[in-house]
Amino acid sequence: MTQFGGLAERLQKVRTQIVQAGGSAVEILAVTKGHPVEVLEAAAAVGLTAVGENYAQELVAKFEGRSFDLAVHFIGQLQTNKVRQIADLVDVYETVDRPSLIVELAKRAPGAHVLVQVNTSAEPTKGGCAPDEAELLVTRASSAGLVVDGLMTVGPTVGGPEAARPGFRMVRSLCERFGLSVCSMGMSDDFLVAVQEGSTRVRLGSVLFGMRPAPTPRVR
Repeated sequence: MTQFGGLAERLQKVRTQIVQAGGSAVEILAVTKGHPVEVLEAAAAVGLTAVGENYAQELVAKFEGRSFDLAVHFIGQLQTNKVRQIADLVDVYETVDRPSLIVELAKRAPGAHVLVQVNTSAEPTKGGCAPDEAELLVTRASSAGLVVDGLMTVGPTVGGPEAARPGFRMVRSLCERFGLSVCSMGMSDDFLVAVQEGSTRVRLGSVLFGMRPAPTPRVR
């Protein structure tokens, strides 16, 4: 695990920054996508309790047949036809953003814990429902037997951390309005702004683990 040397120190620095930004009970979700399976051992060794993966195929390759003392969150855009592959491995689905996905999760993972993803930047490349659709999706998911813990959002691609502040503030307001306890927002580039705006869970990858290795070129 030498490639993850210094992880404990980086984690402590992040925790200190979170406290300085006003966060007293903020969960750190370690984003392990793109890293080898050893990253999971490293995360558990420093006391992290949950990891986030973006791709169904990669998640299965890392976790199937293995046991880690880590909760697994799916944090990528999820196709309905992939739910069956990961249903036995995922503890929390953070990217529920449409009725068809709710139906499939209720079928394949009844009682699953979910977050409704809200697209606050209106970028078509990002997943998430429109803010004015969030309440309906929360209601539908709950009616389908899923456990809606809260909401999730991703900051805008451009504009820097401050550009994310209005959207983060909006999602926090929606959480309070709906009576939801989890507000998952903030990544390595903007997590301090997210904490200032009331995030309860930040999703951190590069600030903990460094840049992801370049993908291996495919052999044609």
